[in-house]
Amino acid sequence: MKAALAALTGLSQETRLSIFRLLVRQGPAGLAAGAIGEQLGIAPATLSFHLAHLERCGLLDARRDGRSIVYTAAFATMNALLTFLSENCCVEDACCPGAVLSASQREPRARRSRSHETSARSRRRD
Repeated sequence: MKAALAALTGLSQETRLSIFRLLVRQGPAGLAAGAIGEQLGIAPATLSFHLAHLERCGLLDARRDGRSIVYTAAFATMNALLTFLSENCCVEDACCPGAVLSASQREPRARRSRSHETSARSRRRD
């Protein structure tokens, strides 16, 4: 829960969300800080502030490449956040076809849809 809140806090600002989305598109190669600033039109001091915040939230990884610092999206953190946000998706109802469910979630949902049980009492048995 705390990690999800930290990640969501990091992404809850327009500039940081833009930076993160740009780095997700770049993949594991990432981008140097200067290139991020150029592509998004962000002043260096402002960019440094936002990059540091995203790194503290666990959303970015940084590595030195010569005189530059290259930033990449922390895909493990991103995937963990997506899993956390969707782990209860469609457990109670088939709300979104094609939702990513764990094996433990798919089985109970399949049993409910086959049997068409809708009462609260029958749901407790699942």
